[in-house]
Amino acid sequence: MTAITKKPENPTAHLTPEDIEQIGVELDAIRQDIIDSRGASDAAYIRRIVRTQRHLELGSRAVLLASLFPPAWVVGTAGLSIAKILENMEIGHNVMHGQWDWMRDPKIHSTTWEWDNASPAEGWKHSHNQIHHTYTNIVGKDNDLGYGIMRVDEGQRWHPLYLLQPMWNFVNACFFEYGIAAYDLELGRNLAVPKDQRPETFKRSARNTLRKIRKQMTKDYVVHPALSGPSFLHTLAANFTANLVRNLWSHSVIMCGHFPEGVETFEKAAIPANETRGEWYLRQMLGSANISGSRAMHLMSGNLSHQIEHHLFPDLPSNRYAEIAPRVRELFEKYDLNYHSAPLPKQVASAWHKVFRLALPNGWLAETTPRNAPKQLAKLYRMTTGGPKVRRALSSAA
Repeated sequence: MTAITKKPENPTAHLTPEDIEQIGVELDAIRQDIIDSRGASDAAYIRRIVRTQRHLELGSRAVLLASLFPPAWVVGTAGLSIAKILENMEIGHNVMHGQWDWMRDPKIHSTTWEWDNASPAEGWKHSHNQIHHTYTNIVGKDNDLGYGIMRVDEGQRWHPLYLLQPMWNFVNACFFEYGIAAYDLELGRNLAVPKDQRPETFKRSARNTLRKIRKQMTKDYVVHPALSGPSFLHTLAANFTANLVRNLWSHSVIMCGHFPEGVETFEKAAIPANETRGEWYLRQMLGSANISGSRAMHLMSGNLSHQIEHHLFPDLPSNRYAEIAPRVRELFEKYDLNYHSAPLPKQVASAWHKVFRLALPNGWLAETTPRNAPKQLAKLYRMTTGGPKVRRALSSAA
């Protein structure tokens, strides 16, 4: 995952500045076609999805009133898990991107929507829409790249603490909504500042986040279980399970969008201050990956299975990404660029492989074989227990 400018062969070296700007012109034309054709069928789609999700959630919670009985628990928990995934992925994420603002419906608008998640909408929109989509895959600028807690590029200096990053990533996956809330607040950076010097914006955002978490936990772990009476503990377990399923699913989908092997990363220093529209488009093309699959999988991923199309056009209706994907792919082929797409299991495995690979010193995993494993483990032990000089010496000796 070495940053693109440090690769032996830059995959964009064959493009002239004129080519890059022409890519921008052609993508703008695709975007305009969709804007010009948005209409009643698109509005009907999102209203149908919202209606279906709400009916599914209400029905599942009704079934969970009898969750004392195992069949009711299984059906209610499965339904609630699906409802939560739909609300977060296809509805909440996309509504808050402004994809449906053109409808001028105050009930489905980016300025009014509050989702079923620990992160308040306003904080998420700042960190995701403004930061992540502007600085996609720029190491040190894009917190979605490794969520601010992982080593995501060979150019980052290795430290023994990174050996724990597979565990951090798994814990983050299980409690993903809280991890998102933490990095929306840039918690690590702000908590490092003395309490009396922390900015008021952070303090206000922290209060809003704690208020939102309290509201979510009261709803899922107090009110709904209490309504179940004798089924209190069973409903409590069902709500916890549904949140866990939703967190694991959304974490997997999002990891597949930017972290599999072959997706490019970028250095801050290599991004021009006056980045053009074409250059921004090119970075989205190379810094994103798609998941191939069925219509049901696309729906449950919030159409983030079309992550490339989403990053090119984050405010276009998600139901139109499948329609424009062939045109986008043709553009990749025309300019000899890699359109990164693979089935979900392959993308998940690739992303996790990278998590483990970058948890270790550069090249360690590739150099290790069953025959030299004892020697390699001894080397890793010395790098882990030694200081920076020892690590540098052993790394250069590789």
